Amino acid sequence: MSVHTRLGLAVGFAVGLAVSATLAATPPNAAPAPAPAHPAAPAAAKPAGPSDKAQIEALEARFSAGFNAKDVGKIMSCYAHDGLFVFDVSPPRQHVGWDDYKKDFTDLIGATPGPISFKMSDLDVTVVGSVAYGHSIQDMHWTAAGGQAAELVVRVTDVYRKAGGKWRIVQEHVSVPVDLDTDKGDLLSKP
Repeated sequence: MSVHTRLGLAVGFAVGLAVSATLAATPPNAAPAPAPAHPAAPAAAKPAGPSDKAQIEALEARFSAGFNAKDVGKIMSCYAHDGLFVFDVSPPRQHVGWDDYKKDFTDLIGATPGPISFKMSDLDVTVVGSVAYGHSIQDMHWTAAGGQAAELVVRVTDVYRKAGGKWRIVQEHVSVPVDLDTDKGDLLSKP
């Protein structure tokens, strides 16, 4: 007989003895025990808040609003201060840390004298505990320093982490497809 079988039999025997003792101590025609005068209050229901996925979608909406407002502080509020790593679409190849990426955004916003029109589409987020990942298409229109209209459509993959009850981007990869025959990037990232 296995240990688990013996353990199960022993537990079953002990429960059976406890039930038998309770039944033996209760007279056959005894009235049920009265209900307590003050029943325990039901546990307070946890207020329903937005789902983790909805919180991340709100974070991305805040990012978009910050980009359209050219507000680097609002943009960077979406990123984790600790452990941030980014592959951006423009050189240098990578940004390590919050301060480095903030400088990249400050330089980008400073190089666009007019308004920016930023739009995110195809956002898809998957949450797994306190970590999530998502991807989107991001389309930016602006006036370049020389006065000409410019547009860039990029593919973005983000990794999010929830810490202190708040979601932040901890890793990001921004890219455009490249035509390997011409070595030119598709800056409008057409499907």
